[in-house]
Amino acid sequence: MNLTERLIHYGILAGAAVAMGYERLRYGVAFDPRGSAHHDDPYPRYRKLRETDPIHRSPIVPGYALTRYEDVVDALSDARLSSDERHWKHYPKIAARRRKMGFPEPYSEGGTGMLRIDPPDHTRLRSLVSRAFTPRAVERMRTRVDEIARQWLERTAAGDTIELVRDFAAPLPVTVIAEMLGVPPEDHERFRHWSDEGVRVLGFANGDDVRRSLLAQAELRSYLEEIVERRRIDPRDDVLSALVAAEEDGDRLSADELFAQTMLILIAGNETTTNLISNGTIALLRNPEQMERLRAEPELLPAAVNEFLRYDSPVQLTSRMAPTDLEFKGYPVRRGEQLVLLLGAANRDPATFTSPEQLDVGRDEERPLSFSHGIHYCLGAQLARLEGEIAFRALLETFSSIELATDRIEWGENTILRGPKKLPLRVRRRTGTAASAA
Repeated sequence: MNLTERLIHYGILAGAAVAMGYERLRYGVAFDPRGSAHHDDPYPRYRKLRETDPIHRSPIVPGYALTRYEDVVDALSDARLSSDERHWKHYPKIAARRRKMGFPEPYSEGGTGMLRIDPPDHTRLRSLVSRAFTPRAVERMRTRVDEIARQWLERTAAGDTIELVRDFAAPLPVTVIAEMLGVPPEDHERFRHWSDEGVRVLGFANGDDVRRSLLAQAELRSYLEEIVERRRIDPRDDVLSALVAAEEDGDRLSADELFAQTMLILIAGNETTTNLISNGTIALLRNPEQMERLRAEPELLPAAVNEFLRYDSPVQLTSRMAPTDLEFKGYPVRRGEQLVLLLGAANRDPATFTSPEQLDVGRDEERPLSFSHGIHYCLGAQLARLEGEIAFRALLETFSSIELATDRIEWGENTILRGPKKLPLRVRRRTGTAASAA
């Protein structure tokens, strides 16, 4: 469950309109992730919040929204704050709603990903799961990821238009994750369907979306349980086999923990990379001189991917809960309240980044916070960067010309994850490519 889902489902907006009106009168801006203006471009509001009210008391959180890089890093490093949503004062409503719908609550029997738990449980799980994501293991995938990227581009029609999200940005990471987990090719479409349905629980999720998401997760679990049982008997060179075999001091992942971490790998590996590719492409199209620089200097691709992550972060926010009354940088935080950490805003903080509103594919500055910071830094960050680097190299080598084929980009309505719903492009293929010969 995330911020937006809670806002929609558990009635905490009652009275917030009046309070928000007061905040707008006082500061001229308030944190409000709802509406098309925010989805289309959240950065002007982020900038105004950062300049006028960087630790912003938000009636719709409830708690504070943080927009400065240093404050977000400090919150992510503060051991007094918790990732465990059971410390959020509205968690009982979340659990009750799931039970009413016939599904287990998020933390039952180890059934939540390590993204939302604290040490020592987090330390234990991360230690076990990280063995499947070592730098060496990820780098060994480079050749195969490149093959998958080229294959998806070859499958697009030989004409002069493509829909980037459907044809490339979405299927590339799903295919990579499916192969990593050991899902056979004939099941990739089902796997992608479960992935798409599974993320419905994020963002502006209504009751039907939540139910569809949880049903998809249940179907995926049943499917994965069959594969896990086969891997116990006949292990292979895939992530599920590694997770089944992962052991430290006699400790192993339970069945619930194994499924929860697999779901986290699937959703994080899918949505983040899809949006990285889509958002980065939009950034280049809006800054054509940077695209030409990247074509002329392909050695800048690793730095460019880092810049795409900073400039328009695929993950816009995360949060931390206050288990007890505490003070954060002079601001009182009550037990059960949240700090909403606006990663997208922090990534454009001029105190950290030079000319942060400008795209610079050769930028060499502080690491963006798109993959979080500290003990919860994303295990799959290196894989996402690898996929991004290969995806942009393949796009620039396949197409000599790329242009937007729409006057208005339709952005997704998710307040946690940012990316377009679709991205139609006009393209000119290089002569002699497999795609043009198709």
